[in-house]
Amino acid sequence: MNGWKSTFTTAVLAAVVGAGATWGAMTWSARQVEPADLHDLVHERLDLTPEQDRRLDQIEADFAARRGPLEAEVRAANRELSAAIAQSRGDTPEVQAAVEHFHGAMGELQMATIRHVFEMRAVLTPDQAEEFDRAVVETLRADAD
Repeated sequence: MNGWKSTFTTAVLAAVVGAGATWGAMTWSARQVEPADLHDLVHERLDLTPEQDRRLDQIEADFAARRGPLEAEVRAANRELSAAIAQSRGDTPEVQAAVEHFHGAMGELQMATIRHVFEMRAVLTPDQAEEFDRAVVETLRADAD
């Protein structure tokens, strides 16, 4: 009976740690998508022309449409990972496959986010792009600390 309790406790702890790590990664990723400061910078401080504003609105709408399914895939991968951990007795092929699925989904979301940032940057003048780049770098550095 003691062995069963130990295994059960280990499985529960692994599930909790895995879910916590996943939640943390998703929260971090969500902040990376388009921080409020970056949005404010682009729309309030860069003195956009009406054409730039229109193009950026379209880029943001397109990204919002792409982001939804990517975030849904991350959530599905998270559910898969939590189920694999709950059903396993350790580091099984099912857990590894679920981890790979989660990493792949997160990677897709991050790459889409990076492409989105560069799409936005392409609409800006060189001076605007310089200020935009500084804001992106500052945001990433702040999140890394």
